[in-house]
Amino acid sequence: MLMAEFICKKEMKSFSLQILSSRWFTIFASLLIMSVNGTSYMFGLYSGDIKTSLGYDQTTLNTLSFFKDLGGNLGVSAGLVYEIMPTWVVLSIGAIMNFSAYFLIWVTVTGRINKPRLWQVCLYMCLATNAASYPNTGALVTCVKNFPESRGSVIGLLKGLIGLSGAIMTQLYHSFYGNDSKSLILLIAWIPAIVPLLFLRTIRIMKVVQQEKELKVFYKFLYAALGLAGFIMLIIIIQNKLKFTRSEYISSATFVLALLFLPLAIVIKEEFTLWQSKKQNLNDHSQLNVVAENPSAVVTTPLGGRLEPFSCIVNIFNQPDRGEDYTILQAISSIDMLIILIATTCGVGGALAAIDNLGQIADSLGYKTHNIGTFISLVSVWNFLGRVLASFASEVALTKYKFPRPLMLTFVILFSCIGHVLIAFGVGHSLYISSIIIGFCLGAQLPLVSTIISEIFGLKHFSTLYSVGSVSSPIGSYIFNVKVAGHLYDKEALKQMEASGLKREAGKELNCSGVHCFREAFVIITAATFLGFLVSIILVYRTRRFYKGDIYKKFREEAVVAEAEGVVPSRETEARTKVDAVVVPPPQ
Repeated sequence: MLMAEFICKKEMKSFSLQILSSRWFTIFASLLIMSVNGTSYMFGLYSGDIKTSLGYDQTTLNTLSFFKDLGGNLGVSAGLVYEIMPTWVVLSIGAIMNFSAYFLIWVTVTGRINKPRLWQVCLYMCLATNAASYPNTGALVTCVKNFPESRGSVIGLLKGLIGLSGAIMTQLYHSFYGNDSKSLILLIAWIPAIVPLLFLRTIRIMKVVQQEKELKVFYKFLYAALGLAGFIMLIIIIQNKLKFTRSEYISSATFVLALLFLPLAIVIKEEFTLWQSKKQNLNDHSQLNVVAENPSAVVTTPLGGRLEPFSCIVNIFNQPDRGEDYTILQAISSIDMLIILIATTCGVGGALAAIDNLGQIADSLGYKTHNIGTFISLVSVWNFLGRVLASFASEVALTKYKFPRPLMLTFVILFSCIGHVLIAFGVGHSLYISSIIIGFCLGAQLPLVSTIISEIFGLKHFSTLYSVGSVSSPIGSYIFNVKVAGHLYDKEALKQMEASGLKREAGKELNCSGVHCFREAFVIITAATFLGFLVSIILVYRTRRFYKGDIYKKFREEAVVAEAEGVVPSRETEARTKVDAVVVPPPQ
């Protein structure tokens, strides 16, 4: 009896360790990290507090918004750190930066310190949003390298949760602090800092192992995520119609957290199947037992491993075929990358300008304060849907019908023009529709661009090139947000003040009302977005032959070779986890 109990406890411990060290648990942990890490999309909720407490006009606020987008999208530093340091270091840096920077913004807005200069607040905001690029890079790039053949689905899921995180954090914010929007800044200081620290030993690169029906498992994760998004959408509608009490906000937030942890059941089910298979193989004595006191002696370098210093400066203009591993400078100097950057500067930049000004757009059109939270949540939910639906749809279309991913990107950029036109002409109650369209299109563009970069330029330097591809976002944000929307808004506001016989006092906020406040700006943004659509057509033409071929063939061949050589499957980490005995299961 005691022996049976001892064996049972030992098996449960073995199963628990298998779960915590599995590729699927890495996906679950990454989903949780991403679900609290898209806080830059919540700027519209507290931008009014910054504008009021610091006495900014719209141009100044949009300058601050530009530095928000600059920090959030200039993640090259995170990519370079990822190239040379373990993943846990990348996650730790992001957590420390996030808390420090947002805490400084919070004490500034609440008046706990003397009013800082504009450049200091811009620095705080840039560091705060740049902090998110570290866990984003650490988690996303690691998962892509662990599942290279399902990279579209992986990127869509993880980036989808980033898009949904604004709505998730809004529910948590109301449950913790009610409607105190200044306390929201404190919330996004500590929650996104804590979650990555909980999974420092979980997020790591593993050996790629072929697994049949792998995509079906990702569909299960997708259904769980869609269920979460559906509940949040429903609760947004109810909260917009009814006034929630604090206890009701706590109840809705608790249910959101329960849905967030639902993918853990999928992980447990998949790992239980693998565990049962291993036990059966062991009993049948038909599999090879590999004893590994030091896993580093048997685990080969994973796909997309770290590179030798300065290797990227060799043969800059001697570029390999599409799909092979480019060096960093080869990719940056390629025409394909230039086209991607121009198209996304127009497409993503215009969408960011709309989202960052959403609070002021709603205010100028006469919407009530609680409607602004609804718009932010709508953007967040549809941002999520755009990310996951575009990723999974493009994956199916590519594998089954050879439908090129750049062509889907082209259609998405064109569709976003509709949202900008609705804002420009201020059609009655059209801001709800605009929020949905722009949120969806922004969400769809981001994972499509990341996946296209990984397919054209290879995975070896994906951690850095993933960040390079995001550089277009702050450039577009600066052009359309600061120089176009902010400048023209202030111009119209001053015109309205002069018509009323008033003069603006120094240090006072500047407000505009009416559809004319943003009309001219969004006509320009619509035209620029259409230009991005035309430029992206060039990429479709240049890559048409590449996408007609089998772009994932080499990854299947490498996995087959690895299995034939008897490489231990990736339950081991980067030479950190000691195992007593590992049974190599057959491919599923």
